[in-house]
Amino acid sequence: MGRLDGKVAVITGATSGIGLRTAEVFVAEGAKIVIAGRRVAEGEALAKQLGEACIFRQTDVTVEAQMQALIALAVEKFGRIDCLFNNAGGPAQTGGIEGLEVERFDAAMATLVRSVMLGMKHAAPYMKSQGAGSIINNGSIAGRLAGFSSSMVYSAAKAAVIHLTKCVAMELGESNVRVNAISPGAIATGIFGKALGLSTDAAEKTPAVMREVYKTAQPIPRAGLPDDIAHAAVFLASDESSFINGHDLVVDGAMTGGRNWSQQQQGYVALRKAFDQGA
Repeated sequence: MGRLDGKVAVITGATSGIGLRTAEVFVAEGAKIVIAGRRVAEGEALAKQLGEACIFRQTDVTVEAQMQALIALAVEKFGRIDCLFNNAGGPAQTGGIEGLEVERFDAAMATLVRSVMLGMKHAAPYMKSQGAGSIINNGSIAGRLAGFSSSMVYSAAKAAVIHLTKCVAMELGESNVRVNAISPGAIATGIFGKALGLSTDAAEKTPAVMREVYKTAQPIPRAGLPDDIAHAAVFLASDESSFINGHDLVVDGAMTGGRNWSQQQQGYVALRKAFDQGA
């Protein structure tokens, strides 16, 4: 505990899943935080739970004025901003290229990419004036390799986030402001249910199902958890990572490492049987 003592952070998308757990862990590690989300009841409940170290502000992360006000609130209330976790996101339209709707494409890009740009744009002046800061953007393994999302739009958006992270890191690094991404693998949250069309309330009840579905999807025999991303964010927000900049930290249990060992061996067994039958 205490790895973030004295630090002030802004966390978007904090009313559920990864953002909610990150807020809890940041406060436990000593940070003061401003959290953002669209759902007022959930945000206020979390702020009440976390006490004086946490302030909630309802925010649409796609609207520049609201993002600017969110960042300014942290400085106004706590005197500075040391970390911004651009975590807010959501599912995008699924299906093939021929069926994509322009309006839904644009809406997804606004939520997943524009919001990240806006957060960085308005945190940068404060962090540069302080001579220090850490910006963390939520990427995805779907932004690194095709075929890891039910939505090609989501994948493209996350690829943009990862590359934008690197581009901005090259600029702000010269002011001792670090910009990194975290790319989660299969994390048991409600986003999968939302992608399949479930209501928000129904989707938030699906993580237990996702733990079962994804426990064999990677070599480590369990699904990823919001804790895994929260602790990665603590590391990138802390002074322990002061020489890490422009990096995309993959937290996926080696899902993108290649074929699972057991599957590979099963394939060899099947091949040997085929050879024996052919002989």
